[in-house]
Amino acid sequence: MTTALFNHPVSLLHDTGIHHPESPRRIEETLKALSDADFDGLDRREAPVVDNAKLLWAHTEEHVARVFDAIPDTGYVAIDGDTVICKDSDEAALRAAGGICAAVDAVIIGEVDNAFCLSRPPGHHAERDRAMGFCLFCNPAIGAYQARNTHGLKKVAVIDFDVHHGNGTQDVFWNDPDMFYASTHESPLFPGTGSEGEIGVAGNIMNCPLPSGAGSFEFRKAMEDKIFPAVQDFEPELIIVSAGFDAHREDPLASLNLEDEDFGWVSKRIVELSQDLCRGRLVSVLEGGYNTDALARSVALHVKALMNAAE
Repeated sequence: MTTALFNHPVSLLHDTGIHHPESPRRIEETLKALSDADFDGLDRREAPVVDNAKLLWAHTEEHVARVFDAIPDTGYVAIDGDTVICKDSDEAALRAAGGICAAVDAVIIGEVDNAFCLSRPPGHHAERDRAMGFCLFCNPAIGAYQARNTHGLKKVAVIDFDVHHGNGTQDVFWNDPDMFYASTHESPLFPGTGSEGEIGVAGNIMNCPLPSGAGSFEFRKAMEDKIFPAVQDFEPELIIVSAGFDAHREDPLASLNLEDEDFGWVSKRIVELSQDLCRGRLVSVLEGGYNTDALARSVALHVKALMNAAE
C-alpha cells in the first residue's frame, strides 16, 4: 500500500498570463521538490478527464456551459478580474476534477492508502453557478460526490486550510447535511465569506476565521479546539483536504504567518484523524500557494505525512 500522486502535463498548459500568481510555475517547482529520492515510493498516476456529467453534481448546467463557451481559440479570456483562461484551460480543469475522482476511487477500493492531487486550476472558490478566484469547477466537492454517487459513502468531510475561505465548497455543501465543510482562513480577505455564523442547513459548515498577522499558535488552536472535534463529531467515511499553502508567511497574497512546519503538523494531524475515523481514507487536492519556493517545501512536508501513513 502506498500514497498516489495524481497529475497531468496539461496542468502546465493552463496559461493565466505572464504576471498572474496562479501560474504553471507552481506545479513545476512542486514537481521538482517531489522528484527527490524521498518520494520514490509515490504511486504516480495520470489524472484522467472527468465525465462532464459529474460536473453537474456540484454545478448548474448553465455554469458548465458558460465555462466551456468562454474557452478561447487563442490568447486569454478573463472570466472576472482574477480568473483567466486559455485554449487548454478546459482540459486542465477537466483533469483536475477527474484526478480527484480517480483519487477517491483508488482510496475507497483500496488500491492505495491515500492520495494527493497536484492539479491546476484550483477549485474551492467555484460556486454552484459561478467561476471565480482562479477556480472553474469545485474539485473538492466533485470528489466528495464521487464518493457518494459511485461508491455509496454517505458522509464526507472537507478540511480546508487555504488562507482564503472556500466559498465554493461551502456553497455546494450548504444544503446537504451529509457533507461537512470546515475551514481556517484569514479574515477579512477575499472572497469576503467565511464568518463563524455561516453554519449551513444542519450545522454542517464550520468556519474559523483568523485575523491578519495570526500565526502558528492561532492556527493550531483553531484546528485542535474547533475543526478536529467538529470533524470527529461528524464521523465522516472519507476526508478530503483542500490543501492551500498560501497562509505561509512568505506568501504574497495574504497576511498569515505560518511556517513550513505548520503544514507538516496539520498534515500529520489530519492523517491521524482519518485513521481514527475512516480507516485512513484521505484524499488531498492542491488549492493555493503563490510563493513557489514556500509552496514546494510545504507540499513536500504534506506529502511526506501522507506517505508516512502509508508505511
